[in-house]
Amino acid sequence: MSPEQAWVKGNAEESALKCLEALKKNNLNGYYFSNQKEALEHILANIPPTATVGFGDSETVYQIGLPGALHNRGQKLISPFWTDDPNTYVLPGAREALRVGKDALLTDFFIAGINAITLDGKILNTDSFGNRLAGIIFGPRKVILVAGTNKLVNNVEEAIERIRKVASPLNAYRHRVEHGMETDLPCALSGECVDCDSCSACCFTLIIEQQLYPRIEVVLIGEKLGL
Repeated sequence: MSPEQAWVKGNAEESALKCLEALKKNNLNGYYFSNQKEALEHILANIPPTATVGFGDSETVYQIGLPGALHNRGQKLISPFWTDDPNTYVLPGAREALRVGKDALLTDFFIAGINAITLDGKILNTDSFGNRLAGIIFGPRKVILVAGTNKLVNNVEEAIERIRKVASPLNAYRHRVEHGMETDLPCALSGECVDCDSCSACCFTLIIEQQLYPRIEVVLIGEKLGL
C-alpha cells in the first residue's frame, strides 16, 4: 500500500467528504453516513413504497440489509439473483440473467454497489455480464450506488488496481468457486487479474466521470463493506 492509499484508509470520513465534494462538481449527488443503520434508513426513506426496484449484484447492498427491508414492506423487486426471497441468493443461468436483467432496466429505482470510487469523484465498476453497468447508465429513473469507505482510492489508476487485485478476483471466486462450479478463470483461483484470455471472462469496465442530470446518487458508509 502506497502512502497515499494509507492516508485514504486512515482518514475515512475526511476522504469520504472530499469525494462527495468532487462528486457534486461532477453533477453527482452523494451522502455520507457513519454506519449501515443510518445509510439504510436514508435509502428506505427516499424510495417510495410503490416504486419498483431493480438490483445489480452487490455484497454491500446485502450487508446493509436493503433487499430484505424492501421485501418486508412489500416492495416490487427485480433481480437475477433471487426469486421470491432476497435472502436466498441464486446464481442465474445466462438466459435467466438476460431476461431478468432486461426487466430491471425498466424499474423506477436501480440499486448497485461500487468497485472503486476516487477522491476526485469518479466511479468505477467492472462486470462480467454487464447488467449492472447497463442499469447504472441507462433505463431506471433513479440510481443509488452504495459503498463502504474501503472502496475509496485516490485516482483512476488506483481504482483499476483495486479492481484487478481485489474486487474482480473475489467476485469471480464468489460466483464460481463458492457455488461449486468448475472454472478456468485464473483470477478466481489465484486471487489476482492476469489479463487472461479465458472465454469465461468478460470484463466490462465503466468509468463514470459526470452526468447530465442528477439521476445517480452515491451513498458512502464509514465502514468496510463489500468486496
